[in-house]
Amino acid sequence: MAHKLLTGSFVALMTPFNEDYSVDWEGFRTLLEFQAAHGTSAVLIMGSTGEASMLAPDEKKEIISKTLAMRTGDMELWYGCTGAHTDATLSTVRHASAEGANGIVVTIPSYVVPPEADSIDYFIEVADAATVPVGVYNNPTRVKTDLSAEAMIKIASHENIVLLKEATSRGNQIAQIARAGQHLSIMCCDSPNLGLVMQVMSLGGHGTANMGGNIIPAEMATISVPWKDFAQVEAFRETYLRVLPLLHFHYSAINPVAVKALARALGLPAGPFRRPLKGLEGAALAKGVEIVRELGIAGQYGYTLDATNKVTTIGAQRAAAE
Repeated sequence: MAHKLLTGSFVALMTPFNEDYSVDWEGFRTLLEFQAAHGTSAVLIMGSTGEASMLAPDEKKEIISKTLAMRTGDMELWYGCTGAHTDATLSTVRHASAEGANGIVVTIPSYVVPPEADSIDYFIEVADAATVPVGVYNNPTRVKTDLSAEAMIKIASHENIVLLKEATSRGNQIAQIARAGQHLSIMCCDSPNLGLVMQVMSLGGHGTANMGGNIIPAEMATISVPWKDFAQVEAFRETYLRVLPLLHFHYSAINPVAVKALARALGLPAGPFRRPLKGLEGAALAKGVEIVRELGIAGQYGYTLDATNKVTTIGAQRAAAE
């Protein structure tokens, strides 16, 4: 039986840390509840937004097991399983499958830069090992290997591969993949610099795989509704243009620096970055806080700010004490 296709807002969740850089398990629970309460269809745990490259293999497996125990309701939990090489990736994929993950997402291991033929074999081997839906993330900026439309169409012929997250600026590639008509959920990242969101949704895309939902989950849920009638198109346009300044802010620094620094300032359980990453400070961070104020969403999410942009919520007091 074919896997069900994921639609809607697929949020790449940040990994919350304690001040000693250990994983904040209660923080994870809070973030999952926050996403579920605001219309998120699924979260991707341990993607690049989740600082996956700075998690040890055993930590990844522990995160899978412990967060799956927190799962409630209909929101799906997917996991980034890419390791330093194929065998490391397969080990995490098998663990996520055995633990009952809703799905897994993989990229090419960083710094390896295999040719396209070897990359195809890698994704097929992962799909063979998984017993849950598999997503492929084409992100040449991070891993330097770029999948062509022909390669992605070939990979998607595997029955377990049912999701594509595209992170190039080639709208024509999306069109070619969409035209192939495979059983594949087509999504893209929410970077306004790539400009793929409008193209993907207009070509029948199934949603967005985004990091913006860490801050504005309800708005990203609206943006990520597949278009079935013109009312949904109008809702997309109004919401996308309204939150565009915040989307630009999220990509003002390497992912996840801007979005996680802002989340912490707003009182969400984000915690520090694992080194060598550092958060935004001063004017750079204040710009994001001011955008939140101008959008008028602080009250909607409990981001209560005073006249000097200082967070005054209980959650923020926790962040300040970390």
